[in-house]
Amino acid sequence: MDVVRIGIIGVGGMGTGHARNLPKVQEVKLTAVADVDPTALKTATDAFDVPGFPTATALIHSGLVDAVLIATPHYFHAPIAIEAMRAGLHVYCEKPMAVQASEADKMIQVAKETGKTLAIGFQMHTDPELQAAYKLVAEGKLGEIYRTLLVEGRFRSQAYYDSASWRATWKGEGGGVLMNQAPHFMDVFIWLGGLPKRVWAKCNTRQHDIEVEDEAMAMLEYANGAVGLFHESVNELPTSSRLELLGEYGKIVLDDGKLRFWEVPAGVKGFTRGAKNMWDKVQAREVEVEVGTGEGGQADLVRNMARHIMHGEPLLTPAEACLGQVELTNAIMLSSETGQPVDIPVDRAAFDALIQRKIAESKFTKSVSDASKRVTDPNLR
Repeated sequence: MDVVRIGIIGVGGMGTGHARNLPKVQEVKLTAVADVDPTALKTATDAFDVPGFPTATALIHSGLVDAVLIATPHYFHAPIAIEAMRAGLHVYCEKPMAVQASEADKMIQVAKETGKTLAIGFQMHTDPELQAAYKLVAEGKLGEIYRTLLVEGRFRSQAYYDSASWRATWKGEGGGVLMNQAPHFMDVFIWLGGLPKRVWAKCNTRQHDIEVEDEAMAMLEYANGAVGLFHESVNELPTSSRLELLGEYGKIVLDDGKLRFWEVPAGVKGFTRGAKNMWDKVQAREVEVEVGTGEGGQADLVRNMARHIMHGEPLLTPAEACLGQVELTNAIMLSSETGQPVDIPVDRAAFDALIQRKIAESKFTKSVSDASKRVTDPNLR
C-alpha cells in the first residue's frame, strides 16, 4: 500500500476542516465523503471533487476507502466505527471517542477482534511542548506525583451554541463543555498525570441558554494518595489554560501551552525530614527543557495513523490509551448528578442510565441560526 485512501463521514463541521488538512499528508488521499445532510454533502463533493454518499454505511461498503475519518455528532462515533472496522476498514475517530465508556469499550473490543487501527483525534499528542513534558514524566524527572491541576478558561458565545440543533443537547451531544471543549486537555492531563481513582464533582449551567453544563469542576484522588483539581469553563475572558504536575523531584507547569520545569534534587520527602533548621529552604531550580520543532496538529496525527497502517509506526493515540478521557468525563458527570464521590473505573450501567434519563426528560427546544455558520473552528491545524 503506497497511500491510505480515506473517506470522511460527517462534513458539516469538523469533517470539512479535516478535508482541507488532508492534502498536507502525502501518505493519505481523500477519496470519498458522506453526510446525511444533502446540502453539506453537495458542498463537500463540489469543494473536494470526490464521490459523496448519503449514509455512512454506503461509504463504508463503497470499496473506495481503506480507512474512515469520523467527524459526526458524538453518539454516532461508536456505531460507525464498529461498522467500519467489521467491514475491514481502519478508523480515525474525532474526540470524544464516545459519550459513554460502555460504548468506548465496545469500540476497543472490535478493534482487537478485527485487528484494525482505531486512532482517536487527540492531536495535542503531536505538540512539541507536550511531548517534551511527557518525556520528563516518562523519564522519572518528577518522581512520584503528589498533586495535579488543570484549569481551562475558554469562551463560547450563545451564537456558537445556536449554530447546530445537536450542539449542547443531551440527545445530540451528550453533554456540554465536558463533551466538547474539555476532551483535548483532559486527555493530556491523564496522559501526563495518570487517571484518578475517585472524583468529587459539580457541574453548572451558568451563562448560556443550553440544557447541559457550561462549567465543570472536580476534586481528584489518585491511587498513590495524590490529589488533583480540575476546572473547565466556556464562560471566561480572557481565556487561559494551566496544567501543573508536582512530584517528589520536580514540577511541570504548562501555561497556555508553554512548558516550564523545576527540579528539586534533594526531593521533597528527603528535605522535609532532613532539614536542620526551621527556615531552611530546599533548592528548586528552573531547568530549560529541550523542545522539538514543528507545530503539531491534525495533519501530524493523520500522518501517524497512515504510517502505522503502512509501516507499523507506533500509534500516538490508540483507543485503549484514550479511554481515560471518557472514564473521567463520565465520572465527573455522574458525581455531579448524584452529589457523591464516584470511583474509576466508572459504573457503566449507572452512567448509561443517567444519560438515557437525561435524554428522556429533556424538554429543551432551540432555534438554529444559518447552517453555514456550522463550519468548524477556523483555528484548526
